[in-house]
Amino acid sequence: MQVTVAKEELERVVGRCQGVADKKGAMPVLGSVLLEVDGPDRLRVAATDLLLAVTGKVQGQVERGGSVALGARELLERVKNMPAGQIAISSTDGATTTLRAVSAARRYTLGGMPGEEFPTLPQPDERATWLSLPPDVLERLLARTHFSISPDETRTHLNSALFEWSGDRLRVVTTDGHRLSKAEAKVEGAGAASTMLIPLKGVTELRRLCDEARSRGEGEAIRVCQSGPCAFFQVAGFQFSVKLVDATFPPYQQVIPDVSGQSVRAPRNLLRDALKAMSVAANDRTGGVKLTLVPGKMRFESESPEAGEGFDEIAIEYDGPELVVGFNARYFLDVLSAMEQEDEVVLGITGELDPAVIRPGTESPTSSYLAVVMPMRI
Repeated sequence: MQVTVAKEELERVVGRCQGVADKKGAMPVLGSVLLEVDGPDRLRVAATDLLLAVTGKVQGQVERGGSVALGARELLERVKNMPAGQIAISSTDGATTTLRAVSAARRYTLGGMPGEEFPTLPQPDERATWLSLPPDVLERLLARTHFSISPDETRTHLNSALFEWSGDRLRVVTTDGHRLSKAEAKVEGAGAASTMLIPLKGVTELRRLCDEARSRGEGEAIRVCQSGPCAFFQVAGFQFSVKLVDATFPPYQQVIPDVSGQSVRAPRNLLRDALKAMSVAANDRTGGVKLTLVPGKMRFESESPEAGEGFDEIAIEYDGPELVVGFNARYFLDVLSAMEQEDEVVLGITGELDPAVIRPGTESPTSSYLAVVMPMRI
C-alpha cells in the first residue's frame, strides 16, 4: 500500500476510530485501526471492538493499493506529531509501515498486521430503509436521556437506550430502575417504524459523533437504519454501527403516573442550586434530601452523621396542602442539568411514596420531555 493524505484529515479520522478500538482486549487486532485503499483517491480507516464499529474515509493520492492494521494509539500519536501538510504512508507485504512527512524529514516506522487479519465489519442490507434527522435533534434527545442509563453491564435491558421511531416521531427512553427519562421529537419527512435497543457504549459514541458534526458546522442530516442485528448511523463523514441489545426493555409507560396530584412550578436555576447545596450535607450513601411543599414555598432539608444538617427554601407556584417527600438529590440534579434551556420546570407529585414527574415549564409542539424520579424514605 502506498498513499498520500492530508495530516489534519487523517488525524481527525484516526482519532475518532481509535476511540472505538478495544485497547485492552485479548485480541491484538481489535486494538488496531485498519488503513485500506478504497478506490483511486480514498483511504478507508476503520476500527471495531466487535460490538461497535466506525469507518471514515480520507481523500488522498493512491499509488498502490492494499491494507494494513496498525496499533490505534501508536498510530494516532505519530500522526499528531507530524508537521502540517501531506503524509505519505507505505507498507510492505510484512505489514511494516512507514509514515513520512512530504515537506520535511520527519518519519516513523511501525510494525503492523496484514489487513486481511482485521475482522469483517458489518454492513447494512442494500434494501434497508434509511431514516434521516437533523444532528441537533439526535444530540438533544441523547443529552436529555443518557444519564439515566444503568452502568451495570450485566443488566443489558437497562444498560441501553430504547429508540422508538413511529411515523414522524422519534422517541428515546432510558431507565436504571430508580429514574426514567423520555424525550421525543417530531422529524419531518419520516414515515417508517423501528424499535432498537442501543447499548450504553453505542450511545456514548453517538454523542461524540453528534458533537463532532456540530463542532465542524456540518448541518447535513444523520442517516439511520436497522439491518439484521445492528443499527447503522451515517454522520459527519463516518459510518457507525452498533450491535443491538437482544433483551426486552421495561414497560416504561406503566412507570409514568397518569395524573399527578399536586403541580409545582419552580424556577429551574433556583431549584437546582438549592438541591446542589443540600446535597453537600446529605448522607453520602443515599444522597437523600427531604422536600416539604407548603403554599408558595419549597423547603429542603438534609442531614448525615458526618456532614451535619442543611436547610434552604425557595419561592414556587403551589397552593396545595403540605406534602413531605424524600428524593435522591443527584437524580433530580441530573434531570435539571439536562433541561438547561428551560427557565422553569413543573413537578408533579402525588404523595410521599409516589414517583415525581418533572417536565419543562413550556411545552413545545415539536418536542416533549419528561423524567420520573422514584421517592425514598428519609
